[in-house]
Amino acid sequence: MYITQKDGWIEVITGPMFAGKTEELIRRVRRLEYANRNIIVFKPSIDNRYADNEVVSHNNNRTRSISISKASQIMDYVKTDTEVVAIDEIQFLDEDAVQICEYLADKGVRVIVSGLDRDFRGEPFSFMPNLLAIAEYVTKLSAICVKCHTPATRTQRIIDGKPANYNDPIVLIGAKDSYEARCRDCHEVPGKPHVYDLLDKK
Repeated sequence: MYITQKDGWIEVITGPMFAGKTEELIRRVRRLEYANRNIIVFKPSIDNRYADNEVVSHNNNRTRSISISKASQIMDYVKTDTEVVAIDEIQFLDEDAVQICEYLADKGVRVIVSGLDRDFRGEPFSFMPNLLAIAEYVTKLSAICVKCHTPATRTQRIIDGKPANYNDPIVLIGAKDSYEARCRDCHEVPGKPHVYDLLDKK
């Protein structure tokens, strides 16, 4: 594959759950469709909450997509005339996604991705820091904290009505039944070691 365009870059839409990341991705995709750009939309196959072959926002806006289980499959669909690649929930793919986004941008493709910047622990989500570092444009969205109604930047996982423990698995697909948007003060992670606890031990 050889792409001759020279206007490639990477855009990352990030933030916690319920901040409107997928909504914003779909908005950008639709604008490009109106402009008759050649665009391919991908989503991780693990994220089948609403549909198998559509990217769907919490507000039920949707666009057709290709489900993939690993980042390298993107290259099976990109052609010489592909102008835009969009990827929803990119944090659920493997770390090869970073190099693939970089490669496509270098070849002149506009790459638009959305994904969580933090996991339920409040820690950087997998390879997302690397992706944010190489992106030309980063849009960081916030939600509304369900507890105090201030801007929420973190995702709270709820298991049986209680905050999930720090040692629980990082990936657990879910929506409003399993997650809430929380601010820094209202975010709870039982069992999480705190830096001041470590400092006290020195």
